[in-house]
Amino acid sequence: MARLGITVPINSAGLAAQRGVISRLREGGYQDVWSAEVSQYDAFTPLVLANEWEPAMNLGTAIVPAFTRGPATLAVSAAALAELAPGRFTLGVGSSSDVIVSKWNSTAFERPYYRTRDMVRFLRLALAGEKVDRDFDTFSVSGFRLASPPRTPPRILVAALREQMLKMAGRESDGAIVNWLSPQDVSRVAPFVGEGKEIVARVFVAPGADREVFLAGARRAIAAYLNVGVYAEFHRWLGRGPKLEQMWDLWAKGNRGEAVAAIPEEVVDELVVGGTPAECRARIQEYFDNGVDVVTLAVLPFGIDPVVAAVSLSPLAP
Repeated sequence: MARLGITVPINSAGLAAQRGVISRLREGGYQDVWSAEVSQYDAFTPLVLANEWEPAMNLGTAIVPAFTRGPATLAVSAAALAELAPGRFTLGVGSSSDVIVSKWNSTAFERPYYRTRDMVRFLRLALAGEKVDRDFDTFSVSGFRLASPPRTPPRILVAALREQMLKMAGRESDGAIVNWLSPQDVSRVAPFVGEGKEIVARVFVAPGADREVFLAGARRAIAAYLNVGVYAEFHRWLGRGPKLEQMWDLWAKGNRGEAVAAIPEEVVDELVVGGTPAECRARIQEYFDNGVDVVTLAVLPFGIDPVVAAVSLSPLAP
């Protein structure tokens, strides 16, 4: 069944102020709360709080990097949340990016495909309560066993962009988490994951934003992501390269302002959902129609109140 989720925190008021927001969204029909882990909060703390405030909601990480925690540390963190939310927690893991892994966490970003695959394989064993004593391709674990394995192990999803990682997500895990793509792009990536596998899409939205403010803010957000190597290659693979080559070229030359301005309006509308709440809801439905099981919204504060914006997109909104 298709589910709508929200990325938390939803505004800049801080974690403690999220309680009323999450309850309000739950009343409006949101079923999921998903966290991110970039430069604000870790992936687990917001979900622990959400579970205390609204214990019926599904929880998910989108995503925890496979490089920035050791295997055992990631396993104990996931096990704790799985114990608190049995059957309602999904652990999303992924390679992340060289910026987050190397520049921010001083860790070599090497063999990301294999590191992510190995972490999933380890987590499968560990969260099932098995003793892990094994040499994986990218790390070794000697004699680890969870002292309190969860009765219901979490579902594990892999953040995936191109064909190889998408296929691995379908083969090694319960499905894939996708990001920065249009509803039509979903039709291309979903078959690589395979039938019977869950697909979660993180979708950026700004309902009700002034058109010029929306375009300016969305262009900045797109530039910040799509100039990271893995995302640039993803969009070349999707066929969006010709529309973005000018932006990439200007960015590489240090002309950041010109690079942002060079992003075509067409690309903005493909990758970021804007317009009236009704128009945004119709666009979100396209993701479901093209094969997404869970859409988790990330509200962009482009001159709008993020809470009001999220409420306006609630399934039960008038």
